[in-house]
Amino acid sequence: MQLFATTPLARPIDVLPGLRATIAHASPALKNDRPSVPVVDDRTLDIFRRAKNPEDALELRDLWLGRVEHELGIHSSRPWQAEQWRASRPRRDVAAQEVLSSRSTVRFVKELFNWYFREDLYGDLREDAELILSGGSVDELRWGLPEALKDTIRYALDRDWYGYSDSCGRIPAREAVAAYENARSAGAAYTAENIALTMGGTFAVSSLADFVFTGRPVDGAAPVLCGIPNYPPLVEAIARRTTVELVPLADHGGTMSVDALIAALTPATPMVLLQTAANPTGAAVGEEDLERLITAAFPTTLIVLDECHEWLGTPRAVSRLRANSNVVRISSLSKNWSAPGIKAGWIVADKSFIADYYEYASTSFGGPPSFLYTAIEMLARMERWMLTGVTRVGSAELNEFESSYGLRLDSLQAAYDSYRAERHDRESALVTLRDASVAELSVLGRTTRPEYSINTMVRFDQWDDSYRCFRDLLRTSGVSVYPGILNFWFDGGVARFTTARPWEELEPAFARIGVALGNREVLHA
Repeated sequence: MQLFATTPLARPIDVLPGLRATIAHASPALKNDRPSVPVVDDRTLDIFRRAKNPEDALELRDLWLGRVEHELGIHSSRPWQAEQWRASRPRRDVAAQEVLSSRSTVRFVKELFNWYFREDLYGDLREDAELILSGGSVDELRWGLPEALKDTIRYALDRDWYGYSDSCGRIPAREAVAAYENARSAGAAYTAENIALTMGGTFAVSSLADFVFTGRPVDGAAPVLCGIPNYPPLVEAIARRTTVELVPLADHGGTMSVDALIAALTPATPMVLLQTAANPTGAAVGEEDLERLITAAFPTTLIVLDECHEWLGTPRAVSRLRANSNVVRISSLSKNWSAPGIKAGWIVADKSFIADYYEYASTSFGGPPSFLYTAIEMLARMERWMLTGVTRVGSAELNEFESSYGLRLDSLQAAYDSYRAERHDRESALVTLRDASVAELSVLGRTTRPEYSINTMVRFDQWDDSYRCFRDLLRTSGVSVYPGILNFWFDGGVARFTTARPWEELEPAFARIGVALGNREVLHA
């Protein structure tokens, strides 16, 4: 049976004609010259002051939501929550550092995250959400998995390749990922022994936390340092196993500083969790800053780098220090390859770490889905070819694959051409949409131009609560935004917009928000 027996046709990818010209004539290019950092503000402290039990995350969540319901007045949809807020009173003094180091803070934000998606956006308020710009992923119907990779999945199913496998993934796929990571990293010398295939980024962090901290005493343990903003499921996965401290990271000029993490390090720090491109700002951690953090950390401190948002930006050489023995790197197909539902990715780590992780994987979940191995192998090889400037495949590229694939040089070239065309057109379209969105959003609020990612952060000065901002905008415009509090951005009317949507959705959404912002009587009625 031959892989790519028929040429995978690249899906047509475009944006509206003239959109690039619209960007060129829109508001002047923004500069990220205003520093920003998540702050535990007085509004956040007031929740902890009023809670009967500040260790009860559900009470904290209900107080936050109750205050929003109270402030919504006649537009409140849950009067019982508003009444709970009105019945509360300040009971204690609380400091910001107490909030950042409290177990209940992480759980409270995760429970608010759950409520947003389950009870509000896709629950009671679903009919109000006419335009959803809060999804956090690419519209897969427009810019989905490349057709060449779809062919590899169909091929694997036709070959019945869904049996048991190595718990870290099939060796050829791991070899391909290692070669790709070597091409990205200056001076790295990864092999298949440095790679474990996983079921996506969230699963990878959860499994790492379980692997590293199971059996370790929690009482008296130094906390894991988690840079914020961050994704609640990742932080909660760690907080379930050990103590956590949230460390606010400053963003200036589109670059996220690691100074606060370095200052918080101690010889006893067991782990640091850092997103190399932040969600929701898209700010990047510079390679020199990463090197400073890795150098400052003690050899016993595991540095976990979530690299999943590190795409759709200026390509850069990855520091050789990312290959240090105490660094674990996480990648996923969810964002860069528009496949969040496939749940596939990999971790890169020291050989001894992966060898020990094998036993954990074989005991805990057996291994990742085996029918995806050919897709991951093909993806990694083609990405490496593009990175190294290959335009015409030859016998060397063909010989990277097993003969059982039945690949021919002409069919491999056709598949590679299709893959390259889709990847180029997709990235061009998504960058164009992001730039156009930033231009439009900059008129509406204080907008941060992302260095990476499909997300853009906007601070609306009309609100001092991001969840209230979500509720008001949904009610008055029918547009759903993602509240910053759900990524530990505690202060202000911070909203995240996902710009990887068709322009015919983005443009009316921005116009509706503009009308809502211009009508203060309607907005604050």
